[in-house]
Amino acid sequence: MSANAAATLVPVVDAQGITFGYAARGMRRPVLDGLDLVIAPGELVALVGTNGSGKTTLLRVLAGTLPAERGSLRLFGRPAATWSRVETARRVAVLPQTLELPDGFRVGEVVAMGRLPHARSRFGSTSEDAEAVERALRDADALELAGRPVTELSGGERQRVGVAMALAQEPQLLLLDEPTLHLDIAHQLALLETIDRLRARRGIAVLAVIHDIAMAAAAPRVAVLDGGRIVADGPPREMLTAELVGRVFGVPVEEWLSADGSRRLAVALPRLARHG
Repeated sequence: MSANAAATLVPVVDAQGITFGYAARGMRRPVLDGLDLVIAPGELVALVGTNGSGKTTLLRVLAGTLPAERGSLRLFGRPAATWSRVETARRVAVLPQTLELPDGFRVGEVVAMGRLPHARSRFGSTSEDAEAVERALRDADALELAGRPVTELSGGERQRVGVAMALAQEPQLLLLDEPTLHLDIAHQLALLETIDRLRARRGIAVLAVIHDIAMAAAAPRVAVLDGGRIVADGPPREMLTAELVGRVFGVPVEEWLSADGSRRLAVALPRLARHG
């Protein structure tokens, strides 16, 4: 898509000056402080930041489960407050850090639960629902798992089923909260490749919280959250500098060029004392 064409699209997310804080022991703990973020249809954005920086809180605000205290939030061109819970659920899907799949069900049945926002009848699913579930399983590389009990799934398989359940909603915006958590490197890469393929195939906008800087650098766009605001937003090659990453995360960072000329970052590990 050309830059001119992208500029004419209505943003999926248009957040301006978003502020939110939690009340605890009679005091307010600010988390988001004048945050700005715009996401266009079909964009994949990796969101990085320290623990407690507000990444999950931002996802909840965008999903409508937490109301912003101040600022303007528009989803799909309309003020977020004008969307009903059902309307939002039909357009926005959330995959949390830890997805508890209900015991006693098979994968296909669990994925079908993602169709609840679209339910038109109390008397079971429709052919449209069945097609959406099959398409979601196929797109998430989980079709062969459809008949398996959820109790028999590995961690990586559970993540794929979670993605399929979210896709069954047929969302226009997919919010992922550390989707690669608890996965080994091979499964992390496979899941991120699946998400990117789905974005391209379905035109879904994706905002993914990713704790691994190297993984985040593989996304076409990265947003860095610090001090309640987005302090860097753009191509990872330009945004993820050693200076910025070191300042945000409070660790020394080294930078070098790989054999193919790509810039790489790594934490400068301390030399540990040898004993014995």
